[in-house]
Amino acid sequence: MADNANQHVYPKADEELATPTFDSKEFRRKNRIKLAINIAAFLVLQIIVSLVFSLIVTRFRTPKVTLGMTMVTFYNVNTSTTQTSPSFDMSFTTQVRVKNTNFGLYEYDSTNATFMYQGVTVAQVTIPNGKAGLRSTKKVSVTVNVNSNALPSNTSLTSELSAGFLILNSHAEFSGKVVLMFVMKKKSAEMNCTMSIDLSTKEVQAMSC
Repeated sequence: MADNANQHVYPKADEELATPTFDSKEFRRKNRIKLAINIAAFLVLQIIVSLVFSLIVTRFRTPKVTLGMTMVTFYNVNTSTTQTSPSFDMSFTTQVRVKNTNFGLYEYDSTNATFMYQGVTVAQVTIPNGKAGLRSTKKVSVTVNVNSNALPSNTSLTSELSAGFLILNSHAEFSGKVVLMFVMKKKSAEMNCTMSIDLSTKEVQAMSC
């Protein structure tokens, strides 16, 4: 009897392995939750990256074309303020600036830039075809020769020249395309600038584009 009382029944090794403990179940549950959180975070990150890429990188913007006000140099400036035949004849160098804010290359064709006085063309220069790098500005130096030969006699040129200034307008249309990641998008750019020239100092007093 005493021997039977002291005997203990031990579980078999196979039974212990077949019955998972509470700790192992909790461990697997936490791993599944952690995996689900990581997958969700990865998907959210992918969505954010795709939105930023589509809104910022792959967005095609129209390049801006302007004249460089501080880069204008005048020479051979001749004016006449006579009431019967007012006139001007001058030359200057300036820069045409093609500002490309795209993340791709902007390629543009050759075009003409026209300079006008009160709507009448007084000069025209050719801007050769070129390329503006991604998020950079292409600067093209040009020499312009303007004169009043084509102006009608009923303009207010005498009063302007007597006051010592001359206002010129410039215009150009650029036809080109933006190349971004093997995708090409046609983009036309336009230049419309007005410069006020101080004839006494031979400098550009004001410029608006």
